Amino acid sequence: MSSPTNVLFVCSKNLWRSPTAERVYCNDPRLAVRSRGLSPKAARRISPNDLHWADVVFVMEYEQLAKLRSLYRSALGKRPVHVLEIPDKYQFMDPRLIELIQERVEPFLNECSAQ
Repeated sequence: MSSPTNVLFVCSKNLWRSPTAERVYCNDPRLAVRSRGLSPKAARRISPNDLHWADVVFVMEYEQLAKLRSLYRSALGKRPVHVLEIPDKYQFMDPRLIELIQERVEPFLNECSAQ
């Protein structure tokens, strides 16, 4: 059995979207997951160590991708970063948010496992 893929989910404040994604995938044997936020007010703020740990990064919006690249370009390196295009309008574990996360993350995970 291969080792799990380290997946980092990132949103702004690490309150709703990325913690929901982490919860959805926390028991998935294919993955080791973390969630972090980019804002100084984030519940768990991203660090270069999180990026070094990650095999793949998912951000919720393009603005977060730009900020991530601006603040952590060297730590990010050539890691794949995927934008899920999930707006900040859902509460933690909202059924629609869970649906969107799974719908948008699974194609990338299937691609990773096929390699």
